[in-house]
Amino acid sequence: MKLRSTKPASTSIATKSVLVFISLLMAVITPIQMVQIAHADQYDDQISTLQQNIDAYNAAAAQLSAQAKTLQAAIAELQNQSAIIQAQINISQVKYDQLVAKITDTEKQIKNNRDALGTVIANMYVDDRITPIEMLASSKNISDYLDKQEYSASVRDQLASTISTIKNLKSQLDKQKADVESVLEKQKAQKAGLVANQEQQQSLLDQTKGQEAAYQQLVSNSRQELTNIAARQRAYYQSLLNSGGGNSGVVGSFQYSNWSGNSPCGSDGYPYCGEQDSYSDPWALYNRECVSYAAWALSSRFGKYVGSFNGSGNAYEWPDSAVRYSGAYRVYNPQPGDAVVLPMMGDFSPIGHLMIVESVSNGWVHVSQYNFYGTGEYSTMDIKTSGVIFLRFQSR
Repeated sequence: MKLRSTKPASTSIATKSVLVFISLLMAVITPIQMVQIAHADQYDDQISTLQQNIDAYNAAAAQLSAQAKTLQAAIAELQNQSAIIQAQINISQVKYDQLVAKITDTEKQIKNNRDALGTVIANMYVDDRITPIEMLASSKNISDYLDKQEYSASVRDQLASTISTIKNLKSQLDKQKADVESVLEKQKAQKAGLVANQEQQQSLLDQTKGQEAAYQQLVSNSRQELTNIAARQRAYYQSLLNSGGGNSGVVGSFQYSNWSGNSPCGSDGYPYCGEQDSYSDPWALYNRECVSYAAWALSSRFGKYVGSFNGSGNAYEWPDSAVRYSGAYRVYNPQPGDAVVLPMMGDFSPIGHLMIVESVSNGWVHVSQYNFYGTGEYSTMDIKTSGVIFLRFQSR
């Protein structure tokens, strides 16, 4: 008997922290749970709001999931760069260690050669205290004397040259060590920067995943609440069915009889037979509602022009919106192909009801309809012409 609102809803999504999300979103959900149910349209309002929340939560979770993938890719790239820098650090460290070992060996060589030079100089000092006559006397001959003098001078010069060469080598090694040390420090600093960036990205990733999980939990909670409200709605309609006189009844000035009972969706050709209210038809009316069936029957079965309702497609709104947007007009002599509007009538018809005239006989009209008693299925019945409004649509 009812039409769900087809107006889109927008939800503002904060993405700064999980606690803020939960506090804001619980502020949206809690009032829904506290509503005192009194009319069927309130069930619809709650279901519609919950579905909008679920859509918004899913959209937010999808956005956060995409952000998480981007962050994971960034972390993977930082890890790759860090591995490359670490490999370079390892190479530099090997060079550094080798240079330290060479410098240590060179220092040892310098010490050994200095010790040898000291011995030679000491021997030469001793020899200098011996008079030439005494040295000549101890030599075999003059040639032997000259050889000793020349040998001592040669050894001294050679050791001095060796020490100078080794010192130059050590100086070069010290410079290479300093250069490698500088490169090593820069590489380590670069790696430290990458690690810090990686830790920051990981923190963002953990926060994003936490936010996504919070939204997923809200989706789960909302779906459970949606299931509960839908169950209460079905129970409410069943209570109406049980108390409404079965296949006939009188509500105010509205009288009906010979209600056929429900038939499966689509048995009359109506094509929008998915789960009730799961999508909109070409007129932006929710499927398997009375208004959706009426718009389809007028257009497809009777060749009438049915325009957009521009958000005013509830059954009780048709006397105005159908006239304004589709060129329909009110009549008092119903004929097959006319629309029948039952105005709002409390719990029985909280936002009105739409039917299609199939035949007319002696003040009674045989009608077809969907969603009588809120079942979302096809049925027929006879109604009196009192208490209803007849609308005639123009042929295409």
